[in-house]
Amino acid sequence: MLRRYVEHILQLYNYIDGLMVTDDKGIIEYYKSFRPDINNLEEEEVLHKYILDVYPNLTKKNSSILKVLKTGTPIYNEKQHLKTNKNDNISAINTTLPIMDKDKLIGAVDISRYIEPEIKNHNVNLNINKESMRAHGSKLYNINDIMTTSPSMLKIKNKILKIAKTDSSVLIRGETGTGKELVAQAIHSHSNRASNPFVSQNCAAIPSTLLESILFGTVKGSYTGAENKKGLFEKAQKGTLFLDEINAMEINIQPKLLKAIENKMIRRVGNTRQINTDVRIVSAVNEDPQKSINDNRLREDLFYRLAVVQIELPPLRKRKNDIEYLKNYFINKFNKKMNRNIIGLDQQAEEIFLKYHWPGNVRELKNVIEGAFNLTDNNFIQKRDLPDYIKENIKRKTKVASQLSINNHSLKDLVENYERDLLIRALNNTKNKVEAAKTLKISKQSLQYKINKYNLKQNSTIDTED
Repeated sequence: MLRRYVEHILQLYNYIDGLMVTDDKGIIEYYKSFRPDINNLEEEEVLHKYILDVYPNLTKKNSSILKVLKTGTPIYNEKQHLKTNKNDNISAINTTLPIMDKDKLIGAVDISRYIEPEIKNHNVNLNINKESMRAHGSKLYNINDIMTTSPSMLKIKNKILKIAKTDSSVLIRGETGTGKELVAQAIHSHSNRASNPFVSQNCAAIPSTLLESILFGTVKGSYTGAENKKGLFEKAQKGTLFLDEINAMEINIQPKLLKAIENKMIRRVGNTRQINTDVRIVSAVNEDPQKSINDNRLREDLFYRLAVVQIELPPLRKRKNDIEYLKNYFINKFNKKMNRNIIGLDQQAEEIFLKYHWPGNVRELKNVIEGAFNLTDNNFIQKRDLPDYIKENIKRKTKVASQLSINNHSLKDLVENYERDLLIRALNNTKNKVEAAKTLKISKQSLQYKINKYNLKQNSTIDTED
């Protein structure tokens, strides 16, 4: 009975680091930590244990769970210091609610949000000026905007906090939609440059002559219609310049960019005066930079200058536990934004979400959920509310899978059956094993191994060696 409350609780809160459900005696019946970097207790170490045995520093007087079990009164947003039976220290903000069956108290649920020690002790200046605002007017992203439960992404969040303390150039690598600019903004927001501008430019498909004036600025009369205008380096002075899709920048402009970064000086187009710059460069690529270098689309010397520190963002398909987490996060977000009451996905839509490859990553996931909010007239998003291209993709994959699993055979079984058939035909149509091995273009030893593997009958034709 207690476990059926869990999904409901998850729908009420869009940012949970830890979740625990106990029975009326304080015995833990459900446990989940979404932040193993802070609380690394495993489920099997916690389940069916008394709450005070897991957190020995707690008592009946200061444990929010035991207080709720005693009084039946909810506790909201109470700060609690926890020490695990592994001697790990955790600071958390806890909300603890009683679970009632009619008039009987049968347990308690505890929702935790952990206070990250690195952030708690980190002086973050969020007085970002006008140049640092996103297009829609809100402040820049920071580390808490990176929504994840994935261990690899949690490591990246800790890495960002370390990187932010320096002025070294950073290269972020990741597929489209993995959140490269989000990471770039988080680096800036937690740096000592946070009160200064964050300037972003996508370098894709901009002619080199135009990009040069965008980066370095112009003086009046340098070309027809030119005015005295600051470039991005000047606009980002004492702040951060984010250059996205640097691998798509025209090769002709790359030496000038390299020189500007190395010399910390730029010259406006049409001017001879050098301007000193103090700018941190953060850049991003959406493919393997070595491929860009091999294809002569990215200068190797520029790459080395930009990639002093590297961050590689894993695609969503490699952190599938985040699909569920981000799905719930965006549902809650759009419920508030659109004044809806969507509970989640029905079973068919849920299966599609888990099977789909998500080539557009987090951005695509967000857009799909937003699109479904516009179409659904139900409390659950259904298959019919999802884009046709996703349903067609799953349909094709299912068809291919069925073709590869004829009569419940796996791909491995089908390949082995095919190999066995080739061996039999080769052996039956040649005079001996030597000739059969030559026909199959394998060694005689490999042939003998496969004969034994498939338990083939060695008739007189097969047995003849010469």
